[in-house]
Amino acid sequence: MTTLARRHDFVFFFDVSNGNPNGDPDAGNLPRLDPETNQGLVTDVSLKRKIRNFVELAKGDEARFRIYVSEGAILNDKHREAYKAVRAGDPKAETDKKLNPKGDAEAAALTAFMCDNFFDVRTFGAVMSTGINCGQVRGPVQLAFARSVEPILPLEISITRMAATNAEEKSKREEGSDGDERTDNRTMGRKYVVPYGLYRVHGFVSAKLAERTGFSAADLELLLEALKNLFEHDRSAARGEMAARRLIVFRHASALGNAPAHTLFERVTAGRVAGDEVVPIGDARLDNLPPARAFTDYRIAVDTAGLPEGVEILDLL
Repeated sequence: MTTLARRHDFVFFFDVSNGNPNGDPDAGNLPRLDPETNQGLVTDVSLKRKIRNFVELAKGDEARFRIYVSEGAILNDKHREAYKAVRAGDPKAETDKKLNPKGDAEAAALTAFMCDNFFDVRTFGAVMSTGINCGQVRGPVQLAFARSVEPILPLEISITRMAATNAEEKSKREEGSDGDERTDNRTMGRKYVVPYGLYRVHGFVSAKLAERTGFSAADLELLLEALKNLFEHDRSAARGEMAARRLIVFRHASALGNAPAHTLFERVTAGRVAGDEVVPIGDARLDNLPPARAFTDYRIAVDTAGLPEGVEILDLL
């Protein structure tokens, strides 16, 4: 296992067509929006869930690549595994409903077990103090919220169900004498879609925090592979068509980094295609362009001139 020795920062673009990339349960599952700009939002939690799902599909129960926050999981059962390993032969580790580490050395051993066995713990970190206490881990990989590069306008689509749930409902439908009455007996629904949106998210990988959790160079490769394939195994009727479009990684020569992340991110820009010209986002001329409906309506540019010493660009997608 090769320790991650360099800091990495990355910009990731993905898009959605006729789908809901991240519904807000507090707003009837409306696509998340910044109310002041109408730009679409996708939470970091949503993206991390998709990364976890990809790793779980790709690695299964392979050693070191299990997923801690998995669907239907009982987290305390996974904490207990750590105690059973660290306190081998202690019957209390098998049965007690509350367990706490006995000193700093045992606390370090418990968190080390969790990091060694669960990919998402050593990647994103975790709070593992729920009854059976395995402490807290600050992960080396952090994601910001994704934000659409332009405002979006979600559409509300009405849907109907043609089948009946039971014989009584079917009978009522058959007794209907006109179209309106038959429609009233159908189950109506709503779904929200974004006709098209291109989203941008920033990510950060700290080599110094990776030293603490055991996040390795191989783990980074798996993370980047997950980003490139994030939506290939996450299809659903609600999400429409989603695709990873660009992944630009800034690799530093040192663990602490050779330039501030925000100055590197400013080198990556998206603009709208207008004939032979690319119009910058925010330019007043965008008002005269039709709404974007495909990735080909955009151009993403990376300024490679005068890169800070010790920083290289990896254009992975």
